[in-house]
Amino acid sequence: MKILYAFQGTGNGHVARAQEIVPILKKYASVETLISGHQSQLKADFDVNYQHKGISLLYDKTGGLSYKKTFTENSFVEAFKAIRGIDLSQYDLIINDYEPLTGWACKLKNHPMIELSHQASMLFKETPKPEKRDFFGELVLKYYVPSKRRIGFHFESYHPQIKKPVIRKKIRNLNPDKKSFYLVYLPSFSDENIIKVLTQIPVEWKVFSKYSNLQFREKNVEVFPIDEFQYLRAFENCDGILCNAGFESPAEALFMDKKLFVIPIHNQYEQECNACALDKMGIPNSKVLKLEEIQDWVASDQHLKVDYPNDIENIILNEVLCFV
Repeated sequence: MKILYAFQGTGNGHVARAQEIVPILKKYASVETLISGHQSQLKADFDVNYQHKGISLLYDKTGGLSYKKTFTENSFVEAFKAIRGIDLSQYDLIINDYEPLTGWACKLKNHPMIELSHQASMLFKETPKPEKRDFFGELVLKYYVPSKRRIGFHFESYHPQIKKPVIRKKIRNLNPDKKSFYLVYLPSFSDENIIKVLTQIPVEWKVFSKYSNLQFREKNVEVFPIDEFQYLRAFENCDGILCNAGFESPAEALFMDKKLFVIPIHNQYEQECNACALDKMGIPNSKVLKLEEIQDWVASDQHLKVDYPNDIENIILNEVLCFV
């Protein structure tokens, strides 16, 4: 059996999940990989056979999705040419983690594909959604990667086809501790906006920044360039994590029994859905980087026990490879 594993390069969660899934697939099949998108800070620790610029969601520096940058800094003509040019004939199955080029190529060429992604979970009616629905956001989730067969990942199993998060070994192998500081990963905000708020809260903050190439400190806020080793050390020893309402980072924080506060990216409907799901679990969130709410969170004694088993190999064997 020959498989193409195609994954999205916007954000770090898709790459983190691929680091776990690709080695498992290679135990049972011949596997090649394809990535599209250009906003991830994580690097794949396996060979990537095909790389495309793809279509990435782009953000401003105040926490919001920028429609202008998304439509002006992506080449939709180039993406369409890539969709037409991708040769799928050599593969028995495409496994797709929210990667649009192969998703649309499979639809146009009627090639077998299964979507294996967090975004797939959003298409089940049982998944928590905000009271105010986002029509455009729901269209994006439905048609960005068109798929007939899907398995989703989410914070809880809201449907039989929604599985609990894939926690990478690099997180599972950590020994969590609490050393009186908080980790911050808010790539949709500028360093200046983050520092302005956090210097007013008298605890230690370690901010991992996509904008800074140098490590520096301002009062009680220490800023680091993105570095996976340093990030994992901080993740292991922090008291809590302040991050956007993506999927992988909050899931890893819950698994590590860390205090968690999330800020969904403005106009990013998927993150609004994630914040809604976390809110139902008792995890605080805010639409902005608000001083008073973060102060209350730091002073709180938050605790939530989750069970995220290491069962991705069974899922692949029993619910993915049997699709061929």
